[in-house]
Amino acid sequence: MNEHDSVIRVNGVVKRYADLCAIDGISFAVQGGETVGLLGPNGAGKTSTMRALAGLSPWDQGQVSVAGLDAATEGRRIRQIMGVVTQHDGLDNELNVTQNLELFGYLAGVSRTAVRRRAREVLEFFSLTGRATDDVDDLSGGMKRRLAIARALMIDPEVIVLDEPTTGLDPHSRAQVWEKLAQLKSAGVTVLMSTHYMDEAAILCDRIAIMDHGRILALAPPHALIERYAGGQVVEIRLDGAERQILRDALRASGVKWRELGALFRVLDGDTDLTALQELAGVRIERRATNLEDVFLRLTGKELDDE
Repeated sequence: MNEHDSVIRVNGVVKRYADLCAIDGISFAVQGGETVGLLGPNGAGKTSTMRALAGLSPWDQGQVSVAGLDAATEGRRIRQIMGVVTQHDGLDNELNVTQNLELFGYLAGVSRTAVRRRAREVLEFFSLTGRATDDVDDLSGGMKRRLAIARALMIDPEVIVLDEPTTGLDPHSRAQVWEKLAQLKSAGVTVLMSTHYMDEAAILCDRIAIMDHGRILALAPPHALIERYAGGQVVEIRLDGAERQILRDALRASGVKWRELGALFRVLDGDTDLTALQELAGVRIERRATNLEDVFLRLTGKELDDE
């Protein structure tokens, strides 16, 4: 990847809040038409990174650029080519669906004629044409999220930044949002998104940056992350009559690396010899293909939803 041809470039960025380092010297680049995901728990620094990109929040060190524009001094110009969708939709409940779109377009400097045309286009794209005159309060959660993304597209952006695009949505609504994001990618839009959903990151993103405590721990395509950090398979052991402490003692005696995760015990090396455990009564040993959750566990020592 040639960083000099990248649409988004972040180099050595540090952001502090009093004693908290929200962004701890991160660097990455996103090429045109690429979808990159920031994957991590709350507090990992994902939102702070996106606010810096949009020129909405200053940072203490480093450089950020979007389409060759310096985010520190040209934030206004960046927002003319970048659609931003925050965690909170910020829709105006006093306006109907179309009015929310048109007002955003006017405030962004789009002409009246272009605003009306563009509103019709994005409503059709997000399958909201039939709700064009409805009050926002009458929309479902999934429709509101689609409307928020539609609003960000009113400026016909080169880049779109989405902070947790499907948080709180039911599976059907999430799938609808995923479909539209995939269509944007096919149209050549550069996408940077944050998420704490493993499946979302794996399905939508060309590359994933795993973040924790303001740092990027790894950045690569999903399959490469899995191959590099998680191997081919993982072993999960479930209690089937045995006492929990007996299994703990047996795992310690085996010398394997393991984590106790709720109702199961996960052995981190799928190639480990577990002959001794197989002879233990009251346990069930299962092997499965590794996934991004295993990568995150290896890199951070915790599950994604751990506090």
